[in-house]
Amino acid sequence: MVVETLADVGGRPGLDCNGFCSYCYFRGVRKVAPFGCKNCMPFSKGCDYCTRAIAEGYPGFKPMNMVAFEVAQASFGVRPDKVTISGGGDLSCYPDLLPLSQLVGKSGVPIHLGYTSGKGFRRGDEAEALIRAGVREVSFTVFSTDPDLRRRWMNDKNAIPALSNLRTFCQSCDVYAAAVMLKGVNDGPALEKTCADLEEMGARGLILMRFANSREQGLILGNAPIIPDQQVHGVEEFRDLVADINNSYHFRVTGTPLWDPETGAPFALARRKDMLPRLPEIRRSATVITSLVAAPLLREIFSSLTDRVNVLATGKDVGCLMTIEDLQGLDLSSVKRTAIVPGRMLAHDREIRQALSRDGVDRMVIRGPERLSVDGEMSISMTEGEVLELEIEAFSELIEDINALGV
Repeated sequence: MVVETLADVGGRPGLDCNGFCSYCYFRGVRKVAPFGCKNCMPFSKGCDYCTRAIAEGYPGFKPMNMVAFEVAQASFGVRPDKVTISGGGDLSCYPDLLPLSQLVGKSGVPIHLGYTSGKGFRRGDEAEALIRAGVREVSFTVFSTDPDLRRRWMNDKNAIPALSNLRTFCQSCDVYAAAVMLKGVNDGPALEKTCADLEEMGARGLILMRFANSREQGLILGNAPIIPDQQVHGVEEFRDLVADINNSYHFRVTGTPLWDPETGAPFALARRKDMLPRLPEIRRSATVITSLVAAPLLREIFSSLTDRVNVLATGKDVGCLMTIEDLQGLDLSSVKRTAIVPGRMLAHDREIRQALSRDGVDRMVIRGPERLSVDGEMSISMTEGEVLELEIEAFSELIEDINALGV
């Protein structure tokens, strides 16, 4: 088991990253009412997570001494396998990134830069000192290796220095690049050029991220559309894009919300049914309520196990971004007396029960496990075996809940 310590430097989207990217999930967000979540008290809707953290409501970058103290506290008595520096802003804009890395790296523990786009790098040689300080893994939002596209769509005034640092990181670190896919902008020939450049640089992998431009696609912060009239890849279209790029280049390619051609994530069990006998027997019945992306894959898994569990899809593409509105429009005629919703669904438990009992049927409502699978952001650094073991454990937990509380 990998022991990881987080060095959270804080930071605010758009303010601590040299300006919003055109496609940023947080662009245009104002004050957001509490959603409710699994962390809320039973009698109170709203907690720190669903009122502040979900909207990246940091007050700004933290002072370095505060971050260092938090890291020391988290690592007390334990030697971590790596330290991940991350936050709500762009790490390349954090003024103390180098001294913090030097301080953390003194112990010889490798450092992972959790998110940067390089927009804060101005000279082009900043990566060299960070590598000497101990940085060994970097998550780098590239969008495109075309400087003009970065300037226009990422608001990147330092596109050339950013790409220069990306090349240096690739030469000495495990670099996982990421690109939000804007249809007709950085896909097609522009994506092919980016992939060819990343392959030549030596990047370890590329995560393709489907752009969201509506509430149904995941914009729950009241700021849709982010880019008016911008088209979005359909789910199957995006899956095909990920598969095509993976087949065309030598580095690892995954997508979010789907797909990972190497591991089969999310829901790798749907294609590895030889692993299903490892799951507990399902002895009772329940309804699993999930997202549009997950529903067909979950149906494939459960249909191979039992006829006692049915799977219903809401109108939301991603399960952990489901809100109470997604349940209020759900047809309850096929919902059994025990209903299971995503563990990280953003709604208060009391409101979930009310929404799933509006037809007069008093239902038992259960939150499922924290996650049943992983998307491409996590699976890109995992093997097929690791993904399958995670899913076996999560589905076993879910089945035990069904057996304990199902009809």
